Amino acid sequence: MRVAALNIASGRGSASLRDGLAPLAGCDVLALSEVDDAQPRSGGIDQAAVAAEVLGVEHWRMAPTLAGTPGLRRDWTPLAGTLRSTATDPTEADSPETDQDDDERGHPPRRRPTYGVALLVSQPVTAWHALGLGTGRGKLPLVVPDPVSGRTGVMLFPDEPRAAVAAVLTDGTVVAATHLSFAPPTALSQLRRLASWLRGLAPAGPDGATRPVLLAGDLNLPAPLVGLAAGAPTLVRAPTFPGAAPRVQLDHVVSLGAPVTATGRAEQLAVGDHRALVVDVVR
Repeated sequence: MRVAALNIASGRGSASLRDGLAPLAGCDVLALSEVDDAQPRSGGIDQAAVAAEVLGVEHWRMAPTLAGTPGLRRDWTPLAGTLRSTATDPTEADSPETDQDDDERGHPPRRRPTYGVALLVSQPVTAWHALGLGTGRGKLPLVVPDPVSGRTGVMLFPDEPRAAVAAVLTDGTVVAATHLSFAPPTALSQLRRLASWLRGLAPAGPDGATRPVLLAGDLNLPAPLVGLAAGAPTLVRAPTFPGAAPRVQLDHVVSLGAPVTATGRAEQLAVGDHRALVVDVVR
């Protein structure tokens, strides 16, 4: 099973999202962070659906963490703990990601701009799950242009709601995607909670999980802290951030269930600000 994790940074890069993700075609599992849907800043497209088309997979879910656009102000609505598939999903009209009423011409509900994580899987899925992981209180200093004056300077960005999406495959294997807080204490707490939750989704025997449980994503933690909080090491060690000249590994694939072996690499793509971590897992 080939598992990849990539922070697509809302599709920013030197190529289109479709072209940038093309090297990941053939992956069995793809965990995406910083995914936009219906956001004006990324052309209003459904980025998770585009990724599914590139990979040629039918089984995917986006776990939106907020409605609105993340930025300097907390003027968004938390959505962590919800799931969305295609824009034409008949259940979507009752979800918080759409405006509920048809317009006077009878057009279907309009999707609200959302942002979150997504999980794409090539194998059939028996169950999908979402877990809200809360919002940290920290603020991230970034050098950006001031939206009012246009002058470049250091601005403090508030943390966002965080979430995970998990799929249980037909053979009992559990795969999951997440993007944890940029504040290490918060990320550690989120990872502990998430690891326990994921282990509970897997079939268990006297010695623990009987099938693999694989967590992939931007954990915003270096490998030693991942092992400490998850109770299991990252499967492949390779720096992933920043994408152009990586110095630290923030993106991981962690095995939380039955023992597996793995090989892999960090691959620079033309989309996103991290390198993609691509891991081949063997049971």
